[in-house]
Amino acid sequence: MASVEECRAALVKLVAQFDEIDAEDRARHVVERTVSCRVSDLGVTFYGRLHHDGLDPFVEEPPADGRTDVRLTIGSDDLVALVEGELDMARALLGGRVKIDASFGDLLRLRRLL
Repeated sequence: MASVEECRAALVKLVAQFDEIDAEDRARHVVERTVSCRVSDLGVTFYGRLHHDGLDPFVEEPPADGRTDVRLTIGSDDLVALVEGELDMARALLGGRVKIDASFGDLLRLRRLL
């Protein structure tokens, strides 16, 4: 099991990876959304915001209104493996290792970015 610190580091790396996405691609596929990432085996949830300029750093404080548009649930080891490129997102979704609760439109947009 990865630690909370390792999960934080993985999310920092994920933010950096989103910064590398071409601005045109982000403009085409990104709509401003709040995102939560619940690390199921650690009982911790991180919150971020996706927008045209990228992905804001994740924090443990929920948004003021408590609402998130896209909710991911993942185990700590799988989160680290996913960000490191050792776990394929499609296989993780199909295998039940990652759960995403979002609108169909959001899922289609995220698919193009992940």
